[in-house]
Amino acid sequence: MNKIYPSAAAALEGLVEDGMTLAVGGFGLCGIPEALIAALRDTGKNNLTVISNNAGVDGFGLGQLLATRQISKMISSYVGENKEFERQYLSGELKLDFTPQGTLAEKLRAGGAGIPAFFTKTGYGTLVAEGKETRQFNGEWYVMELSLTADVSLVKAWKADHSGNLLFRKTARNFNPLAAMAGKVCVVEVEEIVETGTFEPDQVHLPGVYVQRIVLNSSPEKRIEQRTVRSA
Repeated sequence: MNKIYPSAAAALEGLVEDGMTLAVGGFGLCGIPEALIAALRDTGKNNLTVISNNAGVDGFGLGQLLATRQISKMISSYVGENKEFERQYLSGELKLDFTPQGTLAEKLRAGGAGIPAFFTKTGYGTLVAEGKETRQFNGEWYVMELSLTADVSLVKAWKADHSGNLLFRKTARNFNPLAAMAGKVCVVEVEEIVETGTFEPDQVHLPGVYVQRIVLNSSPEKRIEQRTVRSA
């Protein structure tokens, strides 16, 4: 089975439809599948639900999809750095399922592992727990959280082999493996593609069984979210 596609647009062809749920890797602008996000924007598909730690920045990353009004709902942990996100949410144009960061990570992991729900202490007694089942274990109160799955996952990795085995680079791993596992179909953007067998088994961060499509982006922009400099 050939998993390599010639472009981001080709890798998304036939996968994305209006009203779909997508899981997108990245943390801030670190480890985001920027070419796949741009290709998703160019599909013109609308009413998308996007699961992602955050929504990029104005004009880059998922911020591009907010600018074109293609996202109708975000399931996120951090919603700063994006004025258009703020404007749409406060005006009622954008739905938001605001989720604690660790809970969001576990919801994706659980979804990928086939676990429908789990209990966590995080959020008990707060707005996060409203409308959710709570239960006491060993004298402590917990909130039941439902897991998350997606129709399509968009993921960024450092290297892939032809079988789809992935290596992530340092902190750019972040939410990417979890997003990959939670999707019914996983599309990965990588900086280098090598022959199958190049990686030692213990090197592999995510097995190729989770990956259906791969696209090469050897020169990503890797924009810095906030650059702070001091005067000389």
